[in-house]
Amino acid sequence: MGRTYKIAVIAGDGTGPEVVKEGLKVLGAVSEKTGFDVDLTPYDLGGERYLKSNETVPDSVVQELKGMNAIYLGAIGHPDVKPGILEKGILLRIRFELDQYINLRPVKLYPGVWTPLKDKGPEQIDLVVVRENTEGLYAGIGGIFKHGTPEEVALQVDLNTRKGVERCIRYAYELTKQREAKKKLTLCAKTNVLTYAHDLWARVFELVGKEYPEVAQDYCHVDALVMWLVKSPEVFDVIVTNNMFGDIVTDLGAMIQGGLGIAAGGNINPNGVSMFEPIGGSAPKYAGQGVINPLAAIAALGMMLDHLGERGAAQKIDEAIQSVTSTKLKSLAAGKMGYSTSEVGDLVVAALN
Repeated sequence: MGRTYKIAVIAGDGTGPEVVKEGLKVLGAVSEKTGFDVDLTPYDLGGERYLKSNETVPDSVVQELKGMNAIYLGAIGHPDVKPGILEKGILLRIRFELDQYINLRPVKLYPGVWTPLKDKGPEQIDLVVVRENTEGLYAGIGGIFKHGTPEEVALQVDLNTRKGVERCIRYAYELTKQREAKKKLTLCAKTNVLTYAHDLWARVFELVGKEYPEVAQDYCHVDALVMWLVKSPEVFDVIVTNNMFGDIVTDLGAMIQGGLGIAAGGNINPNGVSMFEPIGGSAPKYAGQGVINPLAAIAALGMMLDHLGERGAAQKIDEAIQSVTSTKLKSLAAGKMGYSTSEVGDLVVAALN
């Protein structure tokens, strides 16, 4: 019996359905080429559903998602829905309910892609950020006292548990050990000011590191790290950090790798169901025009297959993207690629062969 994977597909809002369509086109081609099957289940989660029914993710859908092998997400975000409703109700709920405690973000410059960093190329920009994904300031603990008055007080608690910190750091060490490059893991924190929470990160980082003698340990304050990412990205291999710092650092990473049109990410539960997505958002102003770049969604598909153990298929997708960026596209920007969204998907499929 052949390998079959149950994949939940959440096309989502804006340009999400367009880029997911191209990703599924590539999935069909690479699955046929490398010998596995997929069982796709679509879900209409997003802004349109919320506007019609006032619901984000029904409890029944959460239970169904727990029975999948992976989730493929296009984008969430609708201009007619107040910011925060869909993000908390769909994205954060799925992350928390499925315990996707790792946000994995490769920062890789593909050949032929422009970067704003002078004199830097693919050899200098090839790193991974491991971001803790379910704790920190995003855990939603806090409140407001005396709302709207001159004495108003707002509290947001930065939650860091020993379990949450250790499992994130351990994942990062394992990932670093498997990489063929520098095998260097950098902890990004702010131990000189956030002396309680980040002392926990530093102590666990050192303690777990004793189990990985082959991995070089490094530390960098977050403010220094963002400077070095611009000046000398080549000094980094894998970066591990907390939820908020990771959110900021990965957006900087997206820019130095050429922009949101190529940046993909995964929300990982190493022992459960993980979700993969382009990180650029729904881009509603480009919806329906056929001009959006689908490469980030295709790269996310490659991450998903690698996570599922189909590393040969993932490698073929990565090589196909490199071929397209180095020989075909004029730009990664929407409307400036020299090809339509569907034509870029066709180029990747052709490059698979």
